[in-house]
Amino acid sequence: MTQEQARDDRAASLLRTIEAEIIPRLMLAHRGPSNDDRCPAEPPPRVGAEQVEELTRIILRRDPAGAQAYVRARHGSGLALQTIYLELLAPVARRLGEMWSDDSCDFTQVTVALWRLQQIVYEHSPAFQRDRRHRFSGRRALLVPAPGSQHTFGVVMVAEFFRRAGWDVWGDPTATEADIAGALASECFDVLGLSVGSECMVTSVSSAILSFRKVSRNPSIVVMVGGPVVPLLHDFVSRVGADGTAPDAATAVALAERLVAQRAASP
Repeated sequence: MTQEQARDDRAASLLRTIEAEIIPRLMLAHRGPSNDDRCPAEPPPRVGAEQVEELTRIILRRDPAGAQAYVRARHGSGLALQTIYLELLAPVARRLGEMWSDDSCDFTQVTVALWRLQQIVYEHSPAFQRDRRHRFSGRRALLVPAPGSQHTFGVVMVAEFFRRAGWDVWGDPTATEADIAGALASECFDVLGLSVGSECMVTSVSSAILSFRKVSRNPSIVVMVGGPVVPLLHDFVSRVGADGTAPDAATAVALAERLVAQRAASP
């Protein structure tokens, strides 16, 4: 065997040793736990009626910081912001509406409590928006309370989800019918979302939607309605001349995107 062949044999032997023994040992020492090694993952925390009632009680106290601290604690315990919005804040808003209807709370108490809910949404908005799917979808939505309606919290909530999905959202809780018509006439929107707070507004909302369609720069605009009164009337959407409704903010975005896509595909 020549000196060169001996050198090659030693190199090959060293390589086999590294591949067969050293690398596997390093991988074993530094690998993460396998599926069998891991502790069973704890299920994500959920929200039930007890938590909704608890936050409702807290938010009605004269302690605005208490409600914010409660929600921060729930978020810190692992509750996702989307879950907080849909399963905690939205049900609390509905509960406040029920308490107003059965005279458990007066108008001022409910108004202040809903304002506190909005402050909680605004506080967590930057973190919620960081999870958006994409920067900009190219679609625009005008989300406002129906003319004469004071149901503004739902609009704030839905706007958060539309922005998170990449929509450009214009909304003003104090917008009048003239403001809404002016915005639709001067700019092009894909969706108009109206939050309706009272059953007695069916006629006025129907009339408003008809006039909004007439002035809209987008003749194919999708009109969606929401609010506490909508589920109470099974034919509310057709009665007011809208195109659809959704049970929550996340579903509203999905429905809006589907309806807009259908309009765009229509001849």
